[in-house]
Amino acid sequence: MHAARYSAFGPAHEVVELVEVPDPAAPGAGEVLLEIERSSINPADLLGFEGRYGAVPPKLPVWAGGEAVARVLQTGEGVSHLKVGDRVLALLAARGNWRPRTIAPAARLFALPDTDLDQLAMLGVNPPTAWLMLHEFVTLAPGDWVIQNAGNSAVGQSVIQFSKKLGWRTISVVRQSNQIEPLKKLGADVVLVDGPDLAARVLQATNGIRPRLGIDAVAGESTRRLAQSLADGSPVVNYGLLSGQPCAVEASDVVFRGIVLRGFWLASWFATAPLAAQHALYQQLGTMISDGSFKIEVEAVYPLARIREALAHAARPSRGGKVLIAPNA
Repeated sequence: MHAARYSAFGPAHEVVELVEVPDPAAPGAGEVLLEIERSSINPADLLGFEGRYGAVPPKLPVWAGGEAVARVLQTGEGVSHLKVGDRVLALLAARGNWRPRTIAPAARLFALPDTDLDQLAMLGVNPPTAWLMLHEFVTLAPGDWVIQNAGNSAVGQSVIQFSKKLGWRTISVVRQSNQIEPLKKLGADVVLVDGPDLAARVLQATNGIRPRLGIDAVAGESTRRLAQSLADGSPVVNYGLLSGQPCAVEASDVVFRGIVLRGFWLASWFATAPLAAQHALYQQLGTMISDGSFKIEVEAVYPLARIREALAHAARPSRGGKVLIAPNA
């Protein structure tokens, strides 16, 4: 079988390589053999190819592919909480999921609701990131405003849908005007194209009410504009650096208005949250997929053999949905 990896840093579609690897052996004690059904391409994956994800670039070569949904093909000795045929999130086991099959430790895996395959493939990273950023930094009341950039991203779509369900109002900032209507149809209350006068337009759109939470995927000057739009004492939560620039916040906003810049990384939550809390969150999100109250748009699904094309597609700034990989297509 083939697996995706990279042996040099650079644009993902240029440096990715498919390498022949042996089929995995039978799982050992406490392990499961998984068939990878779908894997999503996230910004973290693209940044990883460029050596720009994490505090320290990884040692090359690197096996590619983080988030995936998989079927259990075989269980090893001592595994009783999973059975053959269960769907699980391979994200919690290891990276290197852009391959047809893999062996994974079973202890941190749990069965998912048997629902839409493509949606489950995107369940591992973006929806919990959105949910936790909405809940862990400020206590929002019904009617409160949340402002975010990268509003058309998978996290952005999640923020819109969760906020609507919980009674909060959203301002989604985008780069292009053709992204406005799709987000309004999704449930966004206000969608604005980013620009230097963003804070003034936010006040106009909300009748003078400032948002109490800012969610930032872009960094750079976009962080500054979110901070200027917020109510005094509110946090800007940064979880990405799509601009490639450091977060910028005015000293006057920090000193005189108490604006706080915070960071969020889902891996840190995994490292500290009890397994029961992790399972509960994913079961809740999976139920929302099953009942149709939550959905992320998918733009394309590629077989592993077309990984270069898939990565080039995922890097397009004008995408309207996620790009997925089907290693066993």
